[in-house]
Amino acid sequence: MILVVDDVAASRYALGAVLRRDGHRVVLAASAGEALIELDRRRRAGELPDVALVDVGLPDMSGFELCRRLKESPPFAALPVVHFSAARMAPADRCRGLDAGGEAYLTVPAEPEEIQAVVRAAARGARHRSDAEAQAGHLTRLAETILAVQSARCPLELAEAAAVGTARLSQGPAAAFVLGDDGELHRGLSQRRTAASLPDDGAHEAVRRLIQRETAGRVGVHDTVVSAPQWPPGFFRARTSHGTDGADGTGPLDGARLTLARAREGCAPVCLATPEYDEGLVPGTGRLVGRLAHATAVAAERLLMYEMERHIALTLQRSFLPTHVPQIPGTEVVVRYEPASRDTEIGGDFYAALDTSQGLLTAIGDVVGHSLDAATVMVEIRHALRAYCVDDPDPRTLALRLDKMLQRYHPEATATLCLALVDPATGRTRVTNAGHIPPLVVGDDGSAVYLRAKGPLLGLGLDRPPATETVLLPTDRLLMVTDGLIETRGTDLAVSMEHLRTVAAAAPLGVTALCDTLLTCLGHDRDDDIALLALRLRPDRAGAGPALPTAPRRTPAEPG
Repeated sequence: MILVVDDVAASRYALGAVLRRDGHRVVLAASAGEALIELDRRRRAGELPDVALVDVGLPDMSGFELCRRLKESPPFAALPVVHFSAARMAPADRCRGLDAGGEAYLTVPAEPEEIQAVVRAAARGARHRSDAEAQAGHLTRLAETILAVQSARCPLELAEAAAVGTARLSQGPAAAFVLGDDGELHRGLSQRRTAASLPDDGAHEAVRRLIQRETAGRVGVHDTVVSAPQWPPGFFRARTSHGTDGADGTGPLDGARLTLARAREGCAPVCLATPEYDEGLVPGTGRLVGRLAHATAVAAERLLMYEMERHIALTLQRSFLPTHVPQIPGTEVVVRYEPASRDTEIGGDFYAALDTSQGLLTAIGDVVGHSLDAATVMVEIRHALRAYCVDDPDPRTLALRLDKMLQRYHPEATATLCLALVDPATGRTRVTNAGHIPPLVVGDDGSAVYLRAKGPLLGLGLDRPPATETVLLPTDRLLMVTDGLIETRGTDLAVSMEHLRTVAAAAPLGVTALCDTLLTCLGHDRDDDIALLALRLRPDRAGAGPALPTAPRRTPAEPG
């Protein structure tokens, strides 16, 4: 469609006739104002002209000014403008037209072939620019989608991001699937659906089999089309009898275009699906969807490997951290363990309560780092602690031996650890601390005091200060925690420790109530695992052993 703007009727109709002979539809306007009204009407109807042929000498404003206004208006900025004039124009005036945004300049009368060629060239250039802008827009959307895909924290988020991105590229409904190693199908849909219109288990099983069949023995990206009997309903809003999308998923069954990808042999396959009936794809869309499928497959490999590593690490950690510890005569010990949320990495927190020849040895610690390696080192430290304490349960000696073990077998690893050896008969307690939060002695009278026990982390090869000694009374509770309970990003650790001390001092009596109160008050929305161990002395139920100490509380001792 060509818009001809000329105040001379004869010239206007002559130009229209020349352009119609070349196959164009022609819209005529006698002034700049009339042209603007016509363009606005065409814009609302969604059919802008391909080229505007504008006379320089219009009665209400110059053709140069009309061109400038069009180029400054976003709806019309891409409309090619060709100026023409029957009057002889100076070169400077022609330059004004080009500076205003015009594509060409014609002097009329001109040969019909010249007019037609100039208009075709202007339209062709506009189409090329439009195609380039559309391609740039597609590439921008692809880049944004790949960023969303790479930012996914779990396979479900990955599938949802890929589905939304596919819909943006194809400008229609889309579904995305990630098939895990265990056969679990993670699905994402670009459209919000009601529960009644969602695909059922049978549909998911059909898609699972289809993906397994189409990706068997194949690596890379490939496309295929599956017909309605093979593609189950429910993933797209099916067409109604009028050819539009049905809101409830009912209507004629349709097949699907599938783009399947696998990063390498043995990795999780990915499938991006669009309706077969969607014929309005922009040229090159399939290639962009293929790139998205490849990026999704690479991200799926990383996520599923992480999920597997996390599962192994959690299994290791949970198997060696029982929810209950053996109860040793003369003591009452309670432990609590709260893993971090599913979206955070596995930690190296651990605890232990061991019966030794010199009393009850309690330990709590954390391997620095969040990975399968950290969980593995945690298990080795816990096993080594159990073995070493058979010969000598002295806390300082144990810390020195564990430090040497880490330097020998895990030179890159460090860990925090706090050890307390308690004699149930006398209450005598020896504490060695290796970079951990010191134990807190909580009295039934509302007092709470940190033991002044310090020392370097395990794994650094540094000497250890002598153990800190104190005496626990029957009215005391010894509390040991990992930093996941109190550490908050942006908050000084000393402030967090004081908050812990205040909450513990106000907790109800008993070790169980103490642990439950701390988790209730401090254990919400934590980014790290939480471990607690609380101990108190109690009379031996069997009546064996000397009486528990009843002397007044001693102030926790300084390191010797």
